[in-house]
Amino acid sequence: MTDEIIISVNNLTKNYGQFEAVKGISFEVREGEIFGLLGPNGAGKSTTLEIIETLREKTGGQVMVDGFNLDKDPGEIKKIIGVQLQTSGYYPGLTLIELIELFGGLYNQPVKPLELLDTVNLRDKAKAKYKELSGGQKQRFSIATTLINQPRIIFLDEPTTGLDPQARRNLWDLIRAIRDRGTTVIITTHYMDEAEVLCDRVAIIDSGRIIAMESPDRLIDRLVATGFERPKEVKQANLEDVFIHLTGHALRPEN
Repeated sequence: MTDEIIISVNNLTKNYGQFEAVKGISFEVREGEIFGLLGPNGAGKSTTLEIIETLREKTGGQVMVDGFNLDKDPGEIKKIIGVQLQTSGYYPGLTLIELIELFGGLYNQPVKPLELLDTVNLRDKAKAKYKELSGGQKQRFSIATTLINQPRIIFLDEPTTGLDPQARRNLWDLIRAIRDRGTTVIITTHYMDEAEVLCDRVAIIDSGRIIAMESPDRLIDRLVATGFERPKEVKQANLEDVFIHLTGHALRPEN
């Protein structure tokens, strides 16, 4: 992570008629960090990200992405971002190689399907049809497609929802590896343990406003400083750690 700002959002607003979904949000994302946007359903986080991703029009405010102004250069922004949506639509009867080649054509990018599948541990499924993949495999493949255009920034929307513990931990490793290669990662999740483990910083949104923004450790320290105590003694491990320890970290062969 560097101190360079790659995304700058200033006083962003989004209205639907009289309803204010996003109410003057401002934040910055640093190059090379994993930044989490957290909030309950309906808080405005998905709307905020879809605006930055050029998928939804804003009502007001300014958005800059890697020096490009959203109002003036949306096409340039699209070239440098990768977007993994919570529900992705792929041609179910095509193989993974065929889908990657299709996306490469859409991006006008040369692709090496097997190398790309290696990055998400799916080489052995190269000739499998998308409809034959498990939930975890579909999530990993979805992330692979965000990397086809070699983006500077990727957006991941609840990437581990519905995954078993091994698949979830494996996806965490994948997200870290993508960040370690220099790609900035913006993630939404409802799993607070996931945000605590992965994110360098988080912004918590509620009712269309950012109510806190800092590293997870500092946010926790601030809460503890108020005198907050858990009703149950904090242990050095949790049940998921027990499960992984007993069953192994490695992904299991999946049909």
